[in-house]
Amino acid sequence: MEWNLRRMDSELRQINTDLLQPSKSIKKPSSGTITLNVGGFLYAAHRTTLSRHQGSVLEELASGRKPIQHTDSMGNPFIDRDGPVFRHILNFLRTGDLQLPDDFREVGLLRGEAEFYRLSGLVEAISEWEGMRAAQREPAFLEVTDERSQGFKVYCSDPSFIDKIKGRLVQISKSRLDGFPEEFEVSSNVIQFRHFIKSDPGSRLVLKQDSTFLCTLECLKLETVMLALKAGFSLISSLDSSKGSVVAAEALHFVK
Repeated sequence: MEWNLRRMDSELRQINTDLLQPSKSIKKPSSGTITLNVGGFLYAAHRTTLSRHQGSVLEELASGRKPIQHTDSMGNPFIDRDGPVFRHILNFLRTGDLQLPDDFREVGLLRGEAEFYRLSGLVEAISEWEGMRAAQREPAFLEVTDERSQGFKVYCSDPSFIDKIKGRLVQISKSRLDGFPEEFEVSSNVIQFRHFIKSDPGSRLVLKQDSTFLCTLECLKLETVMLALKAGFSLISSLDSSKGSVVAAEALHFVK
């Protein structure tokens, strides 16, 4: 028995003492991150994210300039505000953009939370988002005119549809274009191909200033009409479509 005890003592002395220390691979929680309890919802974020807007409540909290008044049972800072809507606030701090679902119906609540946290940039972004939504609810008008003296013109009250047309025309052009030709862009609501239409037997070609072939005018009109119908526009009137084709009409009017 005495021999066994001495043997065990000898083996224990030979054990590497480093093995008895806590594992060095276990990392301590990073002081660069912070977990917030907002109305019962836990959010983890980097302190630099919360500090993006100087003078805000979150910046003061993350920097330690404002003492933590309340904590939850786990020791996390507790903010007695709306928990679910805070995710939109945190995403705004992360990306700098306000990205809300199309069916978002709590704009008033989000604005109130932004004002509480003293995030003036978010308050402005909310106002811009509301303006865009209001514009989308208004009827959009589209006019496609083709006059020999004035050229081919597309007007739309919705600038996003003009962008779609420009992107499509680049795709169907016969020349390799990096983007929509600047010569043909009049404004965010108007595309006009004036002074760049060359008549050929049976068709009219649209050219850039360097005479690069773009595509036929008939093709442009057809693509515009197809995009309009796909976007939900309805044809309400047409002028001089005696040939029975919308492509042959001098003017087309759509509404959505």
